[in-house]
Order: sequence, then C-alpha cells, then structure tokens
Amino acid sequence: MIGQIIKVTIDRPLGSFHPNHPDIYYPVNYGYVEGIIAPDGEEQDVYVLGVDEPLKEFTGRVIAVIHRFDDVEEKWVVAPDNMTFTREEIMELVIFQERFF
Repeated sequence: MIGQIIKVTIDRPLGSFHPNHPDIYYPVNYGYVEGIIAPDGEEQDVYVLGVDEPLKEFTGRVIAVIHRFDDVEEKWVVAPDNMTFTREEIMELVIFQERFF
C-alpha cells in the first residue's frame, strides 16, 4: 500500500474534537478509506498530513503505516503527491492520538 494513491473520506477534520473523547483535538485531518476493511472490522483509518485546512475528502499518496503494538489495527498516513515527511515528523504530527497506543 505504500506509494498507492487513495481517496480518503474525512470524518474528523483538522480543528475538530474526537466524538467520544472531547479532550482529543485533531491537529490534522483524519478519516477512512471507504470499502477497505481494517482488522478491527471498520474501514481503514487514515491520517492526512501536509494540508493546513479542514477537508471533507482528500486524494493523496500513502507515505507510511503506523503499526500499533497494543491494538489490532494500523493507521495509514497519506500526504499530497511528492510531499515527504520523516518518521520523526510523522510521529510528532500524530502523537495527539498515538500516545495512547
């Protein structure tokens, strides 16, 4: 999946809060890939990096996969085509949620 172009439906846009945990603020757009079912039985979750405005949809390239050690699912990381991030930059941007896993 790394390198693939995918379409993401954003259900937690940049600047929003988690629907069940109002203390979790989303500093990036977060959504899912419709039709791709993750191991947790839900559609595949995706962090969208490199876009500084709230979105409803986004098409971009998968640049990383975050493997969780204490959860059955993994998170895909997508960015605009030809945009790259280091491992450290990715973790800095997603730590708001990944710190719990």
